Amino acid sequence: MRFIKWSILLFIIWIALTNSFDWQELLVGGLVAMLISLIAVYIYRNDKSKTSLNPIKIIHYIIIFFKNLIISNIDVARIVLNPKLPINPGIVKIKTALDTDFKKLILANSITLTPGTITLEILDDHLFIHWINVTTDDMNKASDIIKGDFEKILA
Repeated sequence: MRFIKWSILLFIIWIALTNSFDWQELLVGGLVAMLISLIAVYIYRNDKSKTSLNPIKIIHYIIIFFKNLIISNIDVARIVLNPKLPINPGIVKIKTALDTDFKKLILANSITLTPGTITLEILDDHLFIHWINVTTDDMNKASDIIKGDFEKILA
């Protein structure tokens, strides 16, 4: 059942991205969707941590990611366009409550992909982040600002 759900979701994404209903494109899209679904289901079955691959959660996560991406792009653009360049760069240590390495990896990559932050290292339950404009010295406040809603969805 998981294979069918993933295949359908990926096939719909393929159609949305190609914007084509040509039979060759649909055939290739269907085959690619099934292949990726097969690999994902195989990985899930062999994963000891049983990381959840819920398509609805993934769509929600993508929406939150793009919202944060747009907001951080605007913030970085404001900083760059300001002649005085009001920044306070630094490396901050944030704490995560995520329980699997896979979820920590997704969080770290999401933080890196949003402008103004780069994940430097993951060490146990902490991430070391280079932040373009450090606004607080408090680890809990910095964690809330940087992680945003990412961690809530991944938990």
